[in-house]
Amino acid sequence: MAMIESVGHAPASLGECPVWSGYEQALYWADIDGRAIHRLEPSTGTTTSRVLPGRPGSFVLTTDPNRLLVASEHELVVLNWATGETSSWRQLEEAGTGNRLNDGRCDPAGRYVVGSMYADTSAGRWTGALYRVGHVGDATTLRSKIGVTNGLAFDAERQRMYFADTPTDCVLVFDYDIESGEASNERIFLDYSELPGKPDGACVDADGCYWSASVYGWAVIRVTPQGVVDRRIELPVQKPSMPAFGGADLSTLFVTTIGAGGTVPSEPGRQGFQPGELLAIDAGTQGRPEALFPLSDR
Repeated sequence: MAMIESVGHAPASLGECPVWSGYEQALYWADIDGRAIHRLEPSTGTTTSRVLPGRPGSFVLTTDPNRLLVASEHELVVLNWATGETSSWRQLEEAGTGNRLNDGRCDPAGRYVVGSMYADTSAGRWTGALYRVGHVGDATTLRSKIGVTNGLAFDAERQRMYFADTPTDCVLVFDYDIESGEASNERIFLDYSELPGKPDGACVDADGCYWSASVYGWAVIRVTPQGVVDRRIELPVQKPSMPAFGGADLSTLFVTTIGAGGTVPSEPGRQGFQPGELLAIDAGTQGRPEALFPLSDR
């Protein structure tokens, strides 16, 4: 049985997007409904936070260690960690549509691939889209008519991009040309309909296996590159939202979870854990470093 502990600070309302900074030896993660990004230094246990004017659906590390590029509401904004100030960098959608930006991460070449969703998921609207944002702010739509963008992860070795539209109960895989950023040959990688929960955030480990947070399913699962579920780690909270590898040797699996946020209330945690806590798991394997976005002021 994997060892699981709670780390960080008070439970998040809607925890998401854990990202490990190898340069800083620190973990960043977002609380979407809490409109904040947190930073944990595991060596000291110190957590610091920055409050944002909008909901941070995801963010990426940049080549400037002091600045994050954050997908907030309908646009990308730059967060200066030292001052807590934000500045608009690139608008991706019109304001006031009911959409907000959600899951995203850098591809192996450092482009920001990020998607949107209709914020009120109970409405059942499919107005989201998936974008690829280049280093000078150029944006290309990769996919449209999305319910809830999730599950984005890249496997550079196999030239793959993974993506999940949560309401469809499917994880898709694309052939992904790293040089051009083109995604093609969309196909089903994993049918979630026979599994507990639904596909939420994800990451890829050093062996090319896909780790998926089974939101509502009390678990994270590992899927081989051939699409076979070969491992399931039971969790003490109902709604894990995204895994990420971190720690000095990238062997700790951090998992964000959903607390009081979202449209459906979380069930109480088990074994003394609370919904919304950040979990740290000894998963017995290692992850891969995250690519950095080469941020410019344009």
